Amino acid sequence: MDKNELNKYAVLQSLALAGVSGEDYLAAVQTALGRAARLVGLNAAALYLWDEEMNVTLQGVFAESEEHRKRLAQLETDLFVDLRQKQRLLSAYLTFDGVPQVHTFTMPLRHRTRVFGAVIGLQEGERTVIAEDLFLEALAASMALNALASDIAGQAAGTQDRIDAERLGAIIETAVTVNHEINNPLTAILGNIQLLLMKKEDLDEETARKLRVVEQSALKIRDVTQRLLKITNARSVTYIEGTNMLHLPEDESDTDKESGE
Repeated sequence: MDKNELNKYAVLQSLALAGVSGEDYLAAVQTALGRAARLVGLNAAALYLWDEEMNVTLQGVFAESEEHRKRLAQLETDLFVDLRQKQRLLSAYLTFDGVPQVHTFTMPLRHRTRVFGAVIGLQEGERTVIAEDLFLEALAASMALNALASDIAGQAAGTQDRIDAERLGAIIETAVTVNHEINNPLTAILGNIQLLLMKKEDLDEETARKLRVVEQSALKIRDVTQRLLKITNARSVTYIEGTNMLHLPEDESDTDKESGE
């Protein structure tokens, strides 16, 4: 795992720890927005929390310049707000032509079926922010959990909601640690296997077959660690009689299905 990936996990971990320790929510979010923006090349990023009528109750903004801050605010008020209210928009990645090109995104802050905020971002140039979708989804989930743990999302959240949020926060913190500790050796394993498979003319058929089995198993492990970071609902399923295990969503549609239960 390269330094940039480690820094991404550090951002998520700091948010999880801030929620657990009861640190000031807005201060933690402002710091996370700035660090995340620098890591993925955003010119501006913002967080919005709203009430049941979608009136903004709290916002935090990071911007490299006043021009970027105004452009991002304009995208929120002229585009995303309208799409959320009229078309029930949850998440989106958009690119606008021009010199330079402008890329933008919005990701929801939610708990189960309840959406109470969003993270948005702005990026100029050739690079497309959609390549960072997994990190941005995890960032939004971490901010949502921090808000619930801090009760920033509203006093209407009941006791069970807070318990669920604390449980999910612990899972996210564990997921960050798992990704950190497992992906380092896993990257080395995959790299060496793939180098060997590139020299398949030097391998007999049986050895090449076994190496491909190991490669597929390593890729599956990587997939599981990444899916851990995308959990938005800490639902358990039966593993064997008397023992439960955490349910991992297979894809985004499965995640949405869980949230609707």
